[in-house]
Amino acid sequence: MTHDASNRSGGAVGLAPDDRLAARLRGFGPAGIVAILVILLSGNFFPGNVAVPVGAILALTWARWSRTPLSDIGFARPRNWLVSLSAGLVLGIAFKLVMKAVVMPLLGADPINRAYHDLAGNRTMLPAAAWAMLVAGFGEETVFRGYLFERLGKLFGTGAGAKTAIVLLTSVLFALAHYPGQGLPGVEQAAFTGLVFGAIFAVTGRIWLVMCAHAAFDLTALAIIYGDVESDVAHLIFK
Repeated sequence: MTHDASNRSGGAVGLAPDDRLAARLRGFGPAGIVAILVILLSGNFFPGNVAVPVGAILALTWARWSRTPLSDIGFARPRNWLVSLSAGLVLGIAFKLVMKAVVMPLLGADPINRAYHDLAGNRTMLPAAAWAMLVAGFGEETVFRGYLFERLGKLFGTGAGAKTAIVLLTSVLFALAHYPGQGLPGVEQAAFTGLVFGAIFAVTGRIWLVMCAHAAFDLTALAIIYGDVESDVAHLIFK
């Protein structure tokens, strides 16, 4: 096998079986491409209305099997846990309110999120919905920021231009992933959140702040829907 062919397959020639698997998963040959597609398409499963972050679990499994340090996909210790988590909480709440009261009205979105309006005042579904919001924060950030940034970084590099391209590409993929369940408004909102969370992750390289912000964003959205005050919030600025 030529040197170039070895590189495309992940440099797996002459290695022990476990090393060959790790190299192939880190590469962009058939095994590496299949891993990317499976992780991206898995998403979150809802057996019995309980959210399970299958995509994120597979991404972490990929990291283990490929011998990729967890810090490479953002799971590095923050400089200050309290600051990171508190900043994420404040950012997520404020960001959701700005999206609901300013950005989405400017885009002409329906004040009511029709995809989830059945959660308004629904005490029965509230615990499962709150859990799903936490799972989304963990699962989607692990896949779309942590895992994809690592994979695309290996292809594009780590310069400013490459990081900009990665933020844009992952934001598009993140937005499109929301179309089946939420339609065009979900795509629009996810595009903005993807850009903001992606930019933060590109600068910090750590996932905890954006993961907390994502969960806070979604929990704030749930609180607005559950309290049946979507129209009130959407018309705070634009009557």
